[in-house]
Amino acid sequence: MATGRMDATMPQRLTTASARAVGTRQTLRALEKGAAEIVFVARDAEERVTRPVIEMCRKNGVQVVYVDNMRLLGQYCMINVGAATAAILRQEPPRKSRASG
Repeated sequence: MATGRMDATMPQRLTTASARAVGTRQTLRALEKGAAEIVFVARDAEERVTRPVIEMCRKNGVQVVYVDNMRLLGQYCMINVGAATAAILRQEPPRKSRASG
């Protein structure tokens, strides 16, 4: 799991992601389901809001990328308000067909 320094293009992946979670509740749900590939956390968000997300990322080995502020993270998520956290969701693996036999 990598944390810390941010690749400037990394948060821009949120704008093109086929599936994302926006906000702390959605991000936590995605982490609980094992669906979060990368989690983004706004540096200016309240610690009491982001701490559970960061702890679950550490526990599950999910990469955390820090974004300068909530307003910018909201823009990357294509919403008109700030966001404390967001996640890019994994693509579902193809389902195996059950052959009878």
